[in-house]
Amino acid sequence: QVQLVESGGGLVQAGGSLRLSCAASGGTFSSINMGWFRQPPGKGREFVAAISWSGGATHYADSVKGRFIISRDNARNTVVLQMSSLKPEDTAVYYCAGGVTSWRSILPNTYRYWGQGTQVTVSS
Repeated sequence: QVQLVESGGGLVQAGGSLRLSCAASGGTFSSINMGWFRQPPGKGREFVAAISWSGGATHYADSVKGRFIISRDNARNTVVLQMSSLKPEDTAVYYCAGGVTSWRSILPNTYRYWGQGTQVTVSS
């Protein structure tokens, strides 16, 4: 069983940047495809970005492409979401997730492991 803990959320002005980190423990992190999802207020959970177990492949939602970068450090068991040019519509609880069979999947129910989430609020 893999445990995931997110950190780095907070309040930022539009146009600013934030760096979210996810620390993994309890499993073989280097063999697990990882992703980030978010849940805006009053809405469902939506895909943000994913990265393959090796870090060699990434996938982004169109809404964040060119602004967000997902990366991982298998030696430190961490995955990072670097967010820039933030917009008010990026406001959401952000979740780290892992254990999906295909890193191309954007469906939340295909991911086995989830963190508790971290709040990101972008003010206009």
